[in-house]
Amino acid sequence: MNVAVDGRVVELSSTDRVLWPDIGLTKLDLVRYVAETSDVLVRHVRNHPLTLHRFPEGIHGPHFFQTRAPAHPPWVRTVTLRTPKAGKVFDVIVLDDTASLVWAANISAIELHPYLGFADDFDRPWCALFDLDPGAPADLTTCCDVALVLRDVLDALGLRSWVKVSGGKGLHVHVPVDRSVGFPATKLFARAVAEHLAEKMPDLVLTTMTRARRPGKVFIDWSQNDPWKSAIAPYSLRGLPVPTVAAPVTWDEIESAASARDAGALRFKWCDVPARVHTHGDLFADVYDTPQLLPPGPVT
Repeated sequence: MNVAVDGRVVELSSTDRVLWPDIGLTKLDLVRYVAETSDVLVRHVRNHPLTLHRFPEGIHGPHFFQTRAPAHPPWVRTVTLRTPKAGKVFDVIVLDDTASLVWAANISAIELHPYLGFADDFDRPWCALFDLDPGAPADLTTCCDVALVLRDVLDALGLRSWVKVSGGKGLHVHVPVDRSVGFPATKLFARAVAEHLAEKMPDLVLTTMTRARRPGKVFIDWSQNDPWKSAIAPYSLRGLPVPTVAAPVTWDEIESAASARDAGALRFKWCDVPARVHTHGDLFADVYDTPQLLPPGPVT
């Protein structure tokens, strides 16, 4: 089955394959989702090398993260990267348009994980990233509690921040930075802020991945600020029994969910997002147009 997408011919195969058996959604439903949301989805993967999380037999079957570019049409862009330690050289996929997104959906790439650097400038991140991950019985609303304090700390430093639900258990807080800043600076900054929050909220926040200390706390993973670490793209689906979305949200929504202790208010399914985008637009629309210099000195 061939479909025309923005002047490209994309070959689709096994479109009736069920990827989400619990609710009967097929590969064609995945293709339709990425096509319908491509105006916002492309904005956040374009010009970023990325890792594809593929589920060829559906979300209950074998799945894998693929960084090396699989076989692809000549019009799907790749960039050649070299690993810093092993010196391995390989091509990585870059999804620059709707046709490329549809191609990725056809190979059952449910999740899209772009790197923080760009294809033409891999060693310079577009943001500092704070990955908030709760350890049960802490939950998404606990992450909201921490995220609101994090926002206030960033505000006091003169930095704007944007937040999205991961589509799983936690939150991602993004701080756009000037592209003259490299990963060593963003990682140092993220670690300093995370450790400041751990001192400020010792009963709720930790900055190390020690499993024995995780229950009831929110782990702020500052180590994500490395060239070879990727994060789920805004508007990407997740490979869960019901396809939730890594959806940008407003700080008002974070405050409301925290106040009501309503984690469900921040869980968005595939079917919720088109209407949400129609109503709110892309809540991350300004992130690439807001370069910010990180403050010198200690975080207080």
